[in-house]
Amino acid sequence: MILNHLWGIYTHPKEEWHVIDERHESYFYSLSHICIISLIPAFLSYYSSYHLGWSIGVGEVIKLDQASAMSLGVGMYFGLIAGVIALAIIVYELAKVFDSNPSYTQSLELAAYTATPLFMCGFAAFYPALWFVMLVAFIGVSYSIYLLYAGVPIMLHIPEDKGFIYSSAVVTGGLILLVVLMVGSVLLWSVIGDPVFTH
Repeated sequence: MILNHLWGIYTHPKEEWHVIDERHESYFYSLSHICIISLIPAFLSYYSSYHLGWSIGVGEVIKLDQASAMSLGVGMYFGLIAGVIALAIIVYELAKVFDSNPSYTQSLELAAYTATPLFMCGFAAFYPALWFVMLVAFIGVSYSIYLLYAGVPIMLHIPEDKGFIYSSAVVTGGLILLVVLMVGSVLLWSVIGDPVFTH
């Protein structure tokens, strides 16, 4: 079943990585997981931007009109999917340097389940105060990094000492990718049109 590893990566991550490694679901399965999980931050960003509004500090609550909020949500959805696929490519290509030869499906599994806690942070948009969302995002990023460090030796079958160095390289690549995606999102939004704010 899609998302059947979701509980395990939170309650017993190392054991769950072993289960994922033994089963090796199909490429379509991992892609389906990403497509479903990406709906959470995308939809909730739309909902909070249009219906709830964002509180950035002591000023007024900021809301977007429906068209701007919708373009934000749709852009975020496809951006998140593209980001995880790009992370899987980084995982796949870097593995060759560390004498590992995973399939692209294994790389996508590792990227998909590593990104899951970060995507689950989308629920923080129900309370769209900037400080709260940033706090939850920090926790999500930290747990995603932990999952990566725990999962690499298991999924790629490399020693833990090499796995640590490899994971650090992937984290660096992932952070660069995140910056590229954020800059790309801002540029794309400016090309499509400036957002329309409402009160």
